Amino acid sequence: MSCCGPSRRTVLGAIASAALLSAMPTSRARARPVSLVATDLEVVTVTDSSVVLTWTTVAPDESGRLIPVPSDAEVRLGPADSLNAPVPVFADPDRTPFHYAEIGGLEPGRRYRFEAWSQGVRATPALSLTTLSPGTPEATGEFTTMVPPPGRLLRTIALANDVHYGETVSGLVVGSFPPGFRQPAGLPPYPEVMLSALLDDLRARGADRLLVAGDLTSEATPEESRAVRARLDSWGTLGSDYLVTRGNHDRPHLGHRSCTHLGEHRDCWGDNFLARQELVEHEVGGLRLLGVDTSELDGAGGRIERPQFDRLAEVLRADPDRPTLVFGHHPVTIESGLTNTAGPAFVLDGTDSAELQRLYERAPGVFLHHSGHTHRNRRTKPDAAIAVEFLEVAAVKEYPGGYSLLRVYEGGYMVNFYKTRTEDARRWSGTTRGEYFGLLPDYSLGTFADRNHVVARDFSGLS
Repeated sequence: MSCCGPSRRTVLGAIASAALLSAMPTSRARARPVSLVATDLEVVTVTDSSVVLTWTTVAPDESGRLIPVPSDAEVRLGPADSLNAPVPVFADPDRTPFHYAEIGGLEPGRRYRFEAWSQGVRATPALSLTTLSPGTPEATGEFTTMVPPPGRLLRTIALANDVHYGETVSGLVVGSFPPGFRQPAGLPPYPEVMLSALLDDLRARGADRLLVAGDLTSEATPEESRAVRARLDSWGTLGSDYLVTRGNHDRPHLGHRSCTHLGEHRDCWGDNFLARQELVEHEVGGLRLLGVDTSELDGAGGRIERPQFDRLAEVLRADPDRPTLVFGHHPVTIESGLTNTAGPAFVLDGTDSAELQRLYERAPGVFLHHSGHTHRNRRTKPDAAIAVEFLEVAAVKEYPGGYSLLRVYEGGYMVNFYKTRTEDARRWSGTTRGEYFGLLPDYSLGTFADRNHVVARDFSGLS
């Protein structure tokens, strides 16, 4: 795999919408370097008491090309049913092109009106259906906070995937197509930047478990596997603080002679984490967490081999009503196969998917199946009559660059997606908006409801 990344101007200019690019001056004579544009407005996260907004400020350089420029940031907010205009509630003294505003202290179930500003310019959404569609918070300038499930908050679990430690070019599909994105010289590799930002965030947000659903590495080399394990170990202990399962990038590869032999393949990832097709089993406060290895020995699609299937069936059969969260790399449902860009062969094998969902029919305690692989936020419908949420979470490594928090209450759970927020992470996330010729946001950000939702469920027996 090889790619000579685009020039710095191309990478930076790609974050602006097509509409803005066509509207800005293209000649030196017409350029207006002070004409700031605030764009890419996204209402990323809405909980019962907080909201997270992000946007980017750009301006034309001497040639008329839009590039990110530092500016101030202000958010104005107020109840939507008030006659008064929104008032300033957030101001960032640190000037940056990549703005992240989090406002807390909000009332559950209340509708708010908001505005985001930089240097007197109001931020607007990019040319993206995800944020410009009628009824979206970005289009209406309003959002409604969640109403949390009843009862006490019992646990906060982070759901993450697709770190790709060791990767050097982001956004490639086949060979060097489409054009990929490289981290500028002198900066740390972007998988390291994004994983560190994730782990820093989880400490600040009080997550007590981290589930990583595959693709921890780029090519499962000894060096990548050891390095990502060491970084995760600096955050917590494998098997208790954090749990992992294998993705297609983590599968045994040909070569790597120093690692465990599986025929001609060598399992370097397994030497550092878990043996191939091994079920992860963990319980915390009565909540059962099960990690399924869905990787094939060769290929990008997903399979569950018979010994692991039998063990999973045995565990579920022994206590079918226990509240259970399952995580694995490959999405499961027919809807996911039909809506991801690579098609049905990219997700879990259809026969295995049907069998897995039959297991869930006989284990009503299973309430959520978390997967990655598609690098997008999306909920899909089960193919059987089961009350299981099938949730895909966007990648850690690239735009939108984040994770979901699952907050478990006595009366249900709340899911919220968060972008990571260090300066380097925000810059890389802003840059990789340009992946797939600028279409990545429409594919990967997901709808507001995909990212933020509440589900009623009886968890009163958990501690």
